[in-house]
Amino acid sequence: MRAQAMRRRSFAGGLVAALLAVPLVAPVAAAAASVASASSTATASAAAPNAITVIDDAGRTVTLPAPARRVISVAPHATELLYAAGGGAAMVGAVSYSDYPEAARALPRVGDNRSLDLERIVALKPDLIVVWRHGNADRQTAQLAALGIPLYFSEPKRLDDVAVSLDKLGRLLGTRAQADRAAADYRQRIAALRARYAARPPVTVFLQIWDRPLTTLNGAQIVSDVLTLCGGRNVFAALQPVAPTVSDEAVLAADPEAIVATAQGATASDASLPSLDRWRRWPSLAAVARGNLFAVDGDWLTRPTPRLALGAQQVCRDLETARERRR
Repeated sequence: MRAQAMRRRSFAGGLVAALLAVPLVAPVAAAAASVASASSTATASAAAPNAITVIDDAGRTVTLPAPARRVISVAPHATELLYAAGGGAAMVGAVSYSDYPEAARALPRVGDNRSLDLERIVALKPDLIVVWRHGNADRQTAQLAALGIPLYFSEPKRLDDVAVSLDKLGRLLGTRAQADRAAADYRQRIAALRARYAARPPVTVFLQIWDRPLTTLNGAQIVSDVLTLCGGRNVFAALQPVAPTVSDEAVLAADPEAIVATAQGATASDASLPSLDRWRRWPSLAAVARGNLFAVDGDWLTRPTPRLALGAQQVCRDLETARERRR
C-alpha cells in the first residue's frame, strides 16, 4: 500500500509525468472568444502607470496592469509558492494534488498534469495563470496563451531559485512584504545548511524517486542540488533525460554509499518501505551493508517550494549519519 502511495505521489508531482504528458482536449472556441479582449488588455498594460513587470522562469516578460486578484495554478508546486508569497486570498483554482497548505485542498479543480478544463478556467475569470513548463504539454500551454490571459512560467531549477520565485510572485500579487519574509526565511535556512554540510566528506547517493520503473534524477534537477548542499554526490548526475530510468544492475555497479527514496508522508529516515527493502537482496551493496537506506517525504524534496528546506535538512542529517557509520 505504501509503495503504491509513493508511486501515485511521484506521478502527481510531475517528475515522471512530464515524460508522459498528453495533449489537452480540443480548445473551446466559444470560451476563447469570451476572453479575447484579455489579450489587448495584457498588451496595453505595459503602458499602465502602475504596471508590474517581471521575467518568468522561461525568460518571458510578464506584465500586469495591477496586482493579480484572481489566480489559477496549474502545478502543485506553483500553488505552494503562491500561498507562501501571500497569494492565498487571490487563488481561485488549481490542479489536482495541489494539497498544501491545507486551504489549497478546497480550491476548485481545473484539471491535472494530463489535461486542463478550459471552460472552467475561463469561467473562473483569472487575471493570471501560473504554469509549469514541463508539467504541461506544449499544446496545453499554447491553448492557455490563446485565451489572452497572462501566463507566468514557474520552474525553479536550483535551490536559490525558490526565493527568487517568491520575490517575483510577491510583486505580481502585490504582497511583497509577505513574499520577502518567506524568501528571507528560506534563504537563511538554506545558507545555514550549506555552511554546515556542503564541505563535509562526500557521500555517493542513489536518489530513487520511483520504483516501477526504477527512476532517478540527474544533476540538472533541483533535488540533485540538495545532495550537493549536503555534501552528497549523485551517482547518476550525468544521465539524460532529467528523470532517467535505471536498472538494478546500474545501481549495483555504481555501488552508492546511501540510497535516498522519496515516499509520501515519510517522516523518519529509517522508515520501512518496500521500495527500499528491495535492495536488501544485495547485502554487499554499500548502502545496504552500512544500513544507509533513507526515506524522505516526496513533497519536501521534489517540489521546489520553501518546504524544500525541510527535505534538505533531513537529507543532510541522513548523509551525516552515513558518514558516522564509516567509523
